[in-house]
Amino acid sequence: MHYPPVTAPETIAAHFSAALRAARRDDWPYRHWKLTDVLPEAVCTALLAMPIVPPMLGPTDGTRNSYNDRRCFITPAMRRDYAVCAGLTDALQRPDVARLLAETCAIPAEGSYLRMEYMQDTDGAWLEPHRDIPEKLFSMVIYLCTGPEAAEWGTDIYDADRRWVGRSAAEFDSAVIFVPGPATWHGFEKRSIIGVRRLMEINYVRADWRDREQLADPERGIRVG
Repeated sequence: MHYPPVTAPETIAAHFSAALRAARRDDWPYRHWKLTDVLPEAVCTALLAMPIVPPMLGPTDGTRNSYNDRRCFITPAMRRDYAVCAGLTDALQRPDVARLLAETCAIPAEGSYLRMEYMQDTDGAWLEPHRDIPEKLFSMVIYLCTGPEAAEWGTDIYDADRRWVGRSAAEFDSAVIFVPGPATWHGFEKRSIIGVRRLMEINYVRADWRDREQLADPERGIRVG
């Protein structure tokens, strides 16, 4: 028996597309979209079941770049070893899904590349207020947090002056999408993490993205037609 069950890419694509069409847009403090029921339950289960040990980081400087060598990107090797990674990659590279993302976010998706990271934050992890670089055409975080305190593990949001203005919900299988810009400040304030804070970050990145080893399929660009 194959466990977790393998979900077909077309099923993942249809499920995600329905969530994106039903997304709620909010323009404060910057434009973003909130999604619920983003991925099929079997896909979430398969992601959580991957036997990947969370990195033990110790003190960090509030950036993920400080431990690039221990980050878990969905790569061709991950696609080969885990059916869920292959299915999710295929689903998010489908032209109909790419076109829907391009239309929703008003981004030039054609010719970009898919970048996905599986994050597992443990106690002591934090991120300083920052803006994503413009080479990311959109940024999406899917929350896969579980446990009694997981509701407090959402992303912290700041206004254009970097003043804290709120925190996104971290409901399981919910997501937030935004297009990086000059005011898109966000981070993760230091607070207790009992267990593991699990997330998926998903981007389309520009064709000139330098870190090719971070791409899910560096040989295949996004097509919307």
